[in-house]
Amino acid sequence: MLEFLFTTWWTYEPNSGELFSSIYHWFNLVEGVLWCLLAALVLRRYLRYGRTPLEPVYAFSFLAFGATDFFEAYRLPTWLIALKAVILLALVIERRHLLRHHYPMSRSY
Repeated sequence: MLEFLFTTWWTYEPNSGELFSSIYHWFNLVEGVLWCLLAALVLRRYLRYGRTPLEPVYAFSFLAFGATDFFEAYRLPTWLIALKAVILLALVIERRHLLRHHYPMSRSY
């Protein structure tokens, strides 16, 4: 089981000339930046309106998801896929809670 967790499914090799590898690498870097921008927007909303102390946790979840994308841009092991799934689940749960209890006018839940 431990061996499976540390299996690497993909590794970025910059001089391989492989188109998929290069696209996948740059896509993850851009995606990581976008997740970090979302974290900044959530934190900004918290600093502006401060409706709940859960918002910084929500922002941190976006930041953590972005960090996993930066790591994924170079390597994709099984444990990273599992971590991304856990963070994504946390984001969904946090979003649902925030929208239901603190931003019900958005109707996005």
